[in-house]
Amino acid sequence: MTDTRVYPLFTRTAARAARLSARRQAGLVLAGGALFSLVLSGCATDDTPIPTNSAAATSGASADPTTSAVPSSSPTPTPEATGSPIAQTCGDLLTLQDVYEFNPNYGTAPDYSPTADGLATIAQTYNGLSCGWSNQTSGELVEVSVVAPNDVLMTTLKQQADADSQPVPTYGTPPTVDGFFTDAGGNGQAQVFTETYWVTLSTPAFGEPGDAEGLMSSVLGHLG
Repeated sequence: MTDTRVYPLFTRTAARAARLSARRQAGLVLAGGALFSLVLSGCATDDTPIPTNSAAATSGASADPTTSAVPSSSPTPTPEATGSPIAQTCGDLLTLQDVYEFNPNYGTAPDYSPTADGLATIAQTYNGLSCGWSNQTSGELVEVSVVAPNDVLMTTLKQQADADSQPVPTYGTPPTVDGFFTDAGGNGQAQVFTETYWVTLSTPAFGEPGDAEGLMSSVLGHLG
């Protein structure tokens, strides 16, 4: 006859063993899942590219630009007012016949020197030619001067003549010839500007612009 009390004990033992086995399997599954997640996480960390801050890189590259050399500029010097030497002589400007036609009493003045405050003195400052003819009776002088000014001097002289003198159209046709006349303390002064020359005539014998027309025409004719 079989002992039936063994079965309940066996049954309980088998059930306990089954529960322990199930727990072990569950633990292994959880541990395996955690390990797998860790592996995946490590792979993602190693393989994911780290973005580059391109704006910062660009800013850093341009923060130290190459300094280009700034060319030094020297101020342009102002041209000096001057005149070219005159090739003509006093005899070329006015011949003895020219002077005689103006007044037969005038002749050469061997000891001539320009009047201290006259236009002839200014002419000599700028490489000009100054000449004088003397009244053989009174000693009055007719002073003639010619300058070949550069643009700077020509502009300055014209502005001065325009400010101090009256225009005279009968000395030539403007703008080829610009004429001026003034009375400076009893001394008549006639001025003419051509494209090349500044011509002046000064004498107490010039009481008005027309008195200088004959001599001025002769000088301009000889200059060409």
